Formats: sequence, C-alpha cells, structure tokens
Amino acid sequence: MKKLSNVLIIVMIAAFVLSACGGGASQADNLLDAVKERGYVLVSTDPNYEPQSFLNTNGSRPSDSKCPSDALTTAEMQGFDVDVAIAVGEGLGVETCFATPDWDIITAGSWSDKWDVSIGSMTVTTNRQQALDFSTPYYYTPAMIAVRADAGIASLADLDGQALCVGTATTYESWLSGNMDELGLPAASIYAEAPNVTVVPLSTDQECAQAIAAGREDFVGYVTSDTVVNANIAAGFPVVKLGSSVFSEDLAAAVDKSSTLPTDTLLAEVSRIIAGMHSDGTLTALSNEWFGEDITKVP
Repeated sequence: MKKLSNVLIIVMIAAFVLSACGGGASQADNLLDAVKERGYVLVSTDPNYEPQSFLNTNGSRPSDSKCPSDALTTAEMQGFDVDVAIAVGEGLGVETCFATPDWDIITAGSWSDKWDVSIGSMTVTTNRQQALDFSTPYYYTPAMIAVRADAGIASLADLDGQALCVGTATTYESWLSGNMDELGLPAASIYAEAPNVTVVPLSTDQECAQAIAAGREDFVGYVTSDTVVNANIAAGFPVVKLGSSVFSEDLAAAVDKSSTLPTDTLLAEVSRIIAGMHSDGTLTALSNEWFGEDITKVP
C-alpha cells in the first residue's frame, strides 16, 4: 500500500506541474474558444482551383508559424478563397492554416475534427445542409459549360450523346446527372435542363480543364464555375464557353454539424466577419483582383 501511495503522489505532482505550465488539455467548451486558445484556425480548401485557391510555388513556410506540420500556411497558398480565409483568421485574431482533403470528403461532413471550417467556394444546397451549417454567402457564381474549341459544339442540343467532365461530389455533377434533389437549389436559380450526356467524374473540375489542355479526348468539355472557365481561357486552354450559364450558386463557409465541440459561436463570428467584408468593400476588392469583376453581390 505504501508503494502504491508513493506512485499516486508522484502522478498527482506531475499533473499539477503540467497544469501550471499550460501543458494540460484544452478547457474550451466550444470551437471558437478552442481556435482562439490554440492561435490558429484550420481551413479546408482546394489546392487546385485557380483562381479561387491554388498552391503558391514560390511561397515557403514561415519558421514562426503555429500551423500543424501537415497543414499549409498562408505563404504556401493563394487565391480568392485563400484571401477570404486569411481575412477571417485576422478577424478571429488567429493565424490561418489550410488543410486540403478531397472535395467529396469536405462536402460529406463528419470531419472527425480534422479541420475547423471550410472556405472553399462551397455552394449552399439543401442536401449539404443535412451535414453542414453555412455562413452568410461571401460571393455568387454562375455555372458554365466549357467545350473544346475544335469540338464543333454550338448549343446544348449538340451535346446529346457526348461526354462531359465534372468534379466528383460537386453541384455540377448533380446537375449533369439530373439529380435535382441532390443539387438542392431553388428552381429560380436553375436556368437550363442538363443535356443527355455521359458523365466523366474527376477529383476536381479543374482537373477536367487540365486534362483537355493535356490532349485528353474522351470528353468534349466540362462544367464548372464561370470564374474557372475565364481563368482557363486566360491561361490559353483550348476551350470556349457554351452559351450562357446553366444555374447560379451561393457560396459560403461551412462548419461540421458533427463537430465534437459546438460550432454555433464560430459560425456566427465567421458570418459577422464576412458581413463586415461585404459592407466595407473588402470582398468587392478581392473579387475584382482575382476575377476582374465584382461577383459578391446577390444576383
């Protein structure tokens, strides 16, 4: 018994020392406080979605970064979504760090606390709202079909029997597959019925554009954001827009409903920061910088 008592005393002393040095577990009872306590917010986004978010090959990790070793820093990412995420971090008073999981994992929810918030051009849909809670939208984009410039495609009707590429688990895949319940957009936001095509899914819609630029020919085009198509054309990709937009999207930050810690205060703070960026012109300036136009107003 004496030996056991001595062990117990040693354990109690060690616990006290750890607590006094700040080495104990977090006492935060909500995600916002946990983020502020650790000094960084971990944001999920796409590393291959120019101009919204993409790797900065000239950037290097700062030596004083608080970001986890497997996360990217603000110096290693760039784009519109990245700048919005940085501004959110500044509004929270913490460093912004980036996780880059696959898109279908982000949209599915049940993140297992691996990141705190998604700021990655996610469209608000009724289906996604079952697993995620959304902030105030920070911008709005039309969905567009792009086709190979030499494909001879002039209208939606010309696409019948052809193949189009989309990013997996995107609204573009839902629309093209005719899954309107899964698409989850108001009827007024949908401008065209999907053509009868074969759907070719890749990890992201940007990969569809890159595949065409590399010479892939098993699909004649792809569906993505108008902003991405504009960037592809500006980069010299051999594609053209097909007609006008097929539907419009409200894009917002998202948090996981199944988070271990409550997310309501974090989401409210993110929405407050985004609303401030709308009102003070920050989002307009970022939109003009990255897209060459202001698409931060409700269409």
